[in-house]
Amino acid sequence: MNAPPAGTTLEHLDLELTGMTCAACANRIEKKLNRLDGVTATVNYATEKANVAFDPEVATPETLIATVQSIGYGAAMPAPIGDDRADPALARIADLRRRLTVAVLLGVPVLLLSMIPALQFRGWQWFALVFATPVAAWSAWPFHVTAWKNLRQAEASMDTLVSVGVTAAYGWSLYALLATPAGDLGMTMPMSLIPTRGDSHHLYLEVASTTVALILAGRWFEARSKRRAGSALRALLALGADTANVLQADGSLNSTTYGIFGPLVNGTTITKTVEIKYATAKFRTGEVYVNNVQLGMRVGQKHTFSATLSAENGLSTTSVAAV
Repeated sequence: MNAPPAGTTLEHLDLELTGMTCAACANRIEKKLNRLDGVTATVNYATEKANVAFDPEVATPETLIATVQSIGYGAAMPAPIGDDRADPALARIADLRRRLTVAVLLGVPVLLLSMIPALQFRGWQWFALVFATPVAAWSAWPFHVTAWKNLRQAEASMDTLVSVGVTAAYGWSLYALLATPAGDLGMTMPMSLIPTRGDSHHLYLEVASTTVALILAGRWFEARSKRRAGSALRALLALGADTANVLQADGSLNSTTYGIFGPLVNGTTITKTVEIKYATAKFRTGEVYVNNVQLGMRVGQKHTFSATLSAENGLSTTSVAAV
């Protein structure tokens, strides 16, 4: 990690990430970003965000986005509040739905023909090849792209496994159709759990198509669930108050909606929405600890944070600042 020198004025940015399938993906993105000069980043897999502090003299938002994309993941600037059209999560859900629809519509006939000998009409294998090709190529394209980018970085991920499996199943089936009796009209392929010697006419087009459909379905359900959960959290934040009580030097309490507020009276609940560059907070409430956490935001963006200050909960600092 090449952390910025002490005293450097940092800019803070929350990148919207797409394409992560497990915690290992988040770790890979975090390590890649932290290798950049003047950059310190943390990636949250659950929220699909990367909180980045960077030196604007040696790094730019475009550099950060390009770095994430170079290893096969998507990254974008935060969408404007209330603008769902610019939300990368919605775009990814729509793309997954399109690819899944094609995979299901074309993959199910291939599966039925391959698994049920009674349905195998004359020349059925060529029909299956035509239907399986768009699935193995277009529907599985994101897997192939990510696998290629991972290969260039000498790394591997779940997408690599999917791409290799689909390519192997489709490639062997294509070879069998062109170079073995599997391509003969009238050929049938009985179901068998135990392969036999010389069984060169067996095709795996149903593997190349069904595997893609199942994985796309899982990712579509996951992406949609994450989006709904995020919408619920944003709706709860929108219900919060936008003022805070400030204890003045003369002991009086005033309500404020901007600037630096504190110290605060024990028991006061802070729910604050402000347009800021970044905010720092240091307090402890119950079992939740927030110590010197920087919430990276761009100028003009709004951010809501909340806390209840109580001496019984081990209050360590009685001020919260929004800069």
